[in-house]
Amino acid sequence: MVLCATESRAAGTPIPHGTVELISEIQSIAAGRPLYLGLHFQLERGWHIYWVNPGDSGEPPRVKWDLPKGVSVGAIEWPTPRRLGTPSIVDFGYEDDVMLIVPVRVDAGFAAQKEARVGAEVKVLVCREMCIPGKAEVSVSLPVKPSQPVPERETSALFAAARKSMPRPAPASWRFRVIDGKDSFELVAEVGHQITQASFFPLAESQIKNAGPQDIVPTSTGFRLKLTKSDQLLKPIERLQGVLVLSADKAYSIDVPVGKPGAAKNSSGNEIRSTQSSESSKEVTQK
Repeated sequence: MVLCATESRAAGTPIPHGTVELISEIQSIAAGRPLYLGLHFQLERGWHIYWVNPGDSGEPPRVKWDLPKGVSVGAIEWPTPRRLGTPSIVDFGYEDDVMLIVPVRVDAGFAAQKEARVGAEVKVLVCREMCIPGKAEVSVSLPVKPSQPVPERETSALFAAARKSMPRPAPASWRFRVIDGKDSFELVAEVGHQITQASFFPLAESQIKNAGPQDIVPTSTGFRLKLTKSDQLLKPIERLQGVLVLSADKAYSIDVPVGKPGAAKNSSGNEIRSTQSSESSKEVTQK
């Protein structure tokens, strides 16, 4: 008998105005083989949870893990958020259905056993016009098998959809710089063609005014995006990190050094390239 997707797994654990469930992309665990877990939230219409930078209010989900010996988890991988709230107060978060992916490392010396249980205590703030704190205990038990498992169809679909919603690294040929003005940052992008729409989600709080306008000036090779500084920004920042959204399905993680007006080059006279990773941050293009 073939069960439908919703019948093949236990129902999610209740949280205010929704549920959360811990699922595994593969249905077994083995020494030395990495895997991915997902915190799958399903929310009632109109309610939302928050991104890693919640914006003007709220806080992101917090997770306390209960792991077997020899198993460790990495940082949460956050999907591209949405702008929520009012014209004067803007939050960053998710509505309806969202999954936060968590990479898991299994040591080569992971002890042989029949089953491994991974548990998590999830604290979450669920909001609409009001916010309600919630807490849930979730877990998943995986048999220990040395052979490569075959993922379940529905589980694979959930992870594929979650990965599709993740911001991706910008192409290596794209170039970014950030000009530090008196009251604003200007993000300058050269991508090889004109861009007419762009929005930016800052990774760190209190850098830009979340409800402020993001005025774009298209150029022949990209755009210039003006971001109003936050009133709570008390000292200069060295880098502007966050998610740049160019269309509904095109979001990119960027990490760009901040320079004063006219400081588009480094001390060697080289143009600074997009810094999407520890490797790409070292790359420069000779003028």
